[in-house]
Amino acid sequence: MPPVAVLAVLFLYPLALVVQQSLSPDSGGGAFDAYARVFGSRAFLDALGTTVWLAVGATLGCLVLGFTLALIIAFVPFPGARAVAKFIDVFLSFPSFLITLALLFLYGTVGMANGLVTEFTGATEGPFRFLTTPWGVLLAEITYFTPFVIRPLLAAFSQLDTAQLEVAAGLGARPARIVRQVILPEALPALGAGGSLVLVMCLNEFGIVLFTGAKDVTTLPMLIYGKAILESDYPAACVVAVVNIAISVGLFGLYRVVSKRAGA
Repeated sequence: MPPVAVLAVLFLYPLALVVQQSLSPDSGGGAFDAYARVFGSRAFLDALGTTVWLAVGATLGCLVLGFTLALIIAFVPFPGARAVAKFIDVFLSFPSFLITLALLFLYGTVGMANGLVTEFTGATEGPFRFLTTPWGVLLAEITYFTPFVIRPLLAAFSQLDTAQLEVAAGLGARPARIVRQVILPEALPALGAGGSLVLVMCLNEFGIVLFTGAKDVTTLPMLIYGKAILESDYPAACVVAVVNIAISVGLFGLYRVVSKRAGA
């Protein structure tokens, strides 16, 4: 009971207030007037589309890059492999805005890459200006969230019986076939867990979008911030928050159902 009581006070009660404010705002109006106003706005539809494609794109990128890096760390012997695995554990504790600031130092308007280009070519401006675009946000999210895929994959690879790899290699299977038919089936549960985690976190990511300075990139969390802080339109902000929560909880429920049916 004590953990449930703490959860109710710190999370469930504020969540109930958000839902109540979206249905019966202090400014008055019908129960679903705020929903109709938000759902009919172009800003909400654009933010929803941007949030979904950024989250899906970042998840796919993290899955491909994370699987490749996990294969190299786990199965390709090289000096420092253990140190790299430990660094990934440390990387998971970094705040998202720190990684974004690092990318700004590298590829920002006055970053190192643009500075080197202007110094050697004499140009007034550097060519790297993609960080303030949706592609820059996508790069930052893939950079930050890839370790969340690598970590469960390394745990899965550590439990893989290396005798299977030796038998497959002894029967003449090439590395690509070993990866496809031996390693990948064992890694699917870890890929599903890491990918679902990244997808939900990308849907709710706020710091990366804010710190890249991408003014034309408005996601659902950024829309909540704009409605609540900049416009003081709290009913609309609560409506967007409820939608964001519903999407996240729905995806989590879908993952649980799929994982149970798959026996993961």
